[in-house]
Amino acid sequence: MQTNQRKTGVLLVNLGTPDAPTVPAVKRYLRQFLTDPRVIDLPRWQWLPLLNLIILPKRAPRVAKLYQQIWQTAGSPLLAISRRQQLALQQRFQKKNENVVVELAMTYGNPSISAALQRLYQQQVEHIILLPLYPQYSSTTTASVLDAFHQALQQQRHILPFEMIFSYHDHPNYIAALSQSIQPYLQPDVHLLFSFHGIPQRYQQLGDYYAEHCQQTVDKVVANLALNANQWTMSYQSRFGKEPWLQPYTDETLTKLAQQGVEEIVVICPGFAVDCLETLEEIAVENRDIFLAAGGKQYQYIPALNDSEQQIELFYQLIKAKLQ
Repeated sequence: MQTNQRKTGVLLVNLGTPDAPTVPAVKRYLRQFLTDPRVIDLPRWQWLPLLNLIILPKRAPRVAKLYQQIWQTAGSPLLAISRRQQLALQQRFQKKNENVVVELAMTYGNPSISAALQRLYQQQVEHIILLPLYPQYSSTTTASVLDAFHQALQQQRHILPFEMIFSYHDHPNYIAALSQSIQPYLQPDVHLLFSFHGIPQRYQQLGDYYAEHCQQTVDKVVANLALNANQWTMSYQSRFGKEPWLQPYTDETLTKLAQQGVEEIVVICPGFAVDCLETLEEIAVENRDIFLAAGGKQYQYIPALNDSEQQIELFYQLIKAKLQ
């Protein structure tokens, strides 16, 4: 007997990925991503010529080469792992005999939110739960999911009831999963760096509370692991453009730590639910080189929670709470 009579559709949403590690595919993906006013809020007349004439022609070939270094037979790591998350979560609900179907979507690229929503309608769900895979809320990510979902709803005459999980930055299962993933790496002489994707400082000044969520996540993990203040540092990565972003910057922090005598470091990126270019290449490769070049001796990257049992249980608990 099913414990939830109403048929619910769950939509897992992540940022996105190019369809292939080629310059044309990367250019298409970056254009869609960087034309989202939630991401870049400059006036269109000012931003679009700069994007199309300078940034994309220069950036797409470089980014395509980076994707080629991490691409797998199943596609990009982000898509392959996200598919495994979808399957594992679906199996979790089936084992509990819950009347739930799980679909996967990306805000940019494929599978699109519109296509995933259409699949939920075809399966005759009566209620939708939207789960953006961003633990910490940001207008640049979580709000973009809601924008795209609303746009997809415009194609439907029958609007289904829906709910959205806006964040889970302090959820006990999330904090426990992060702590468990960090624990094996902790040694007396090892320094722990929490690296989050950055956003422009201006967005924070306009009301985006992403930085507060990041700090709250770190505070809870640090308390859970009983770390001293000199055992860890927090920073922000992946800055883009010339305006100031949230600081301190990860690359500069790694250099500073090495110069201060830190020889061994482990880096975790709690804001990424799935490993992707920013973790597998930027953090695991580029920033490793930066730390070692500055005098560091040992550098390790702690993988994202990905499709681990702990993360699937986290997703299950987040959604289950909405089914009550």
